[in-house]
Amino acid sequence: MSEVRMPEGTVLGAIGDEVIFENETIRVWRLSLPPGGIQPWHKHDMHYLIVPLTLGENIMRFSDGRVRETKETPGEVMWREPGIPHELENASKGIYSNILIEFKQVVKA
Repeated sequence: MSEVRMPEGTVLGAIGDEVIFENETIRVWRLSLPPGGIQPWHKHDMHYLIVPLTLGENIMRFSDGRVRETKETPGEVMWREPGIPHELENASKGIYSNILIEFKQVVKA
């Protein structure tokens, strides 16, 4: 995996392909990437959950040059914090699909 930094002047894209539900508390996105497909540079400003619908072998490239491989299993749930811009590449031989749930408000215990 080679380091790829976000090109200067990049306009950040959407979190997913489409919003499939939204209310005052959450926003739910659907994402589907073909083999070798890349979700453009984007940034999460809210806490969120990822629920893979298919197996995922992905490569995340962050704007600071970091690269991280991910392996995801359908039905698992992953908690994520807001962060820096990144892009996501489907490195598998099949379609990668997930549901992403953004939390507009996070209640601290």
